[in-house]
Amino acid sequence: MQAIVLAGGYATRLWPITKHRPKMFLPVGDSTVIDRIFDELEADDRIDDVYVSTNERFADDFADYLSASDYEKPTLTVEDTTEEDEKFGVIGALAQLVDREDIDDDTLVIAGDNLISFDIAEFLDFFQEKDAPSLAAYDVGSKERAKSYGLVDLDGDEVVDFQEKPDDPKSTLVSIACYAYPADTLPLLSEYLEAGENPDEPGWFVQWLQQRQSVHAFTFEGAWFDIGTPESYLDAVAWTLDGDSLVDDDAVVENTTLGDNVHVMGGAEVRNSSLDNSLVFPDATVLDCDVRESIIDEKTRIENVDFSGALIGAHTTITNGHPQ
Repeated sequence: MQAIVLAGGYATRLWPITKHRPKMFLPVGDSTVIDRIFDELEADDRIDDVYVSTNERFADDFADYLSASDYEKPTLTVEDTTEEDEKFGVIGALAQLVDREDIDDDTLVIAGDNLISFDIAEFLDFFQEKDAPSLAAYDVGSKERAKSYGLVDLDGDEVVDFQEKPDDPKSTLVSIACYAYPADTLPLLSEYLEAGENPDEPGWFVQWLQQRQSVHAFTFEGAWFDIGTPESYLDAVAWTLDGDSLVDDDAVVENTTLGDNVHVMGGAEVRNSSLDNSLVFPDATVLDCDVRESIIDEKTRIENVDFSGALIGAHTTITNGHPQ
């Protein structure tokens, strides 16, 4: 069995912190988003190879990352884009990857920015039991949120209707970016695209596929975070830290109050401040500040500032509320 980890997005809603790094490398507790996925795929003997699909802009970052890691399964595969408006769409890129890497086996497809509470092995057990295209589904608990995803209607665990990004969702059960396809389903990607269907979101392909053959849904409770905005990223960190705070060994924190879900990373310096539900990236300096619900990127210096809900890019200096 093969696995494809989708890591080709530009994460523009998380700029500036993702303008110079893939969002899959964002730290979540003492790990990263994508490491959690790699760890599970590395440990599952059913997975022979892991193809990491990314774009040209971040190809070197992933190449360096993988070469420095202990993972044996991942192989980098690069789509020919460097900007958001050049993207082929998820299905377009997926079809190209399957053709480029000559994949003809059962295949797991999972987004590299998915933080999920279930074990991927459980999902693969479900897929192998059903021996049919399968997806993971989660109740987001809000019809407004459901408008942004693929809505799943079930009879038991069989998908009887699938609507991608409905204007008026009938329920709150949605498909997340975790799919498993039997080998004989993969050629249908090209058939779908040649028919002029939407190449962008993977849910459009599932909707098309469900009208032609049986598709099953693995439903789960617990947690799921689609890390695409600062708010969802902070929520994922909060779920991981569970109210605790994490200070890396070589960070300096003095005369400072750390509230819930704070991570101060290596080389950072925080003095005479108060932090709550916030992240301080490596080698940043925070002096005499009150920081809430914020992300402070690397090598940034913040002094004498109180702020909430801020996203401060790398190498920024702000003193007394004024950029320098």
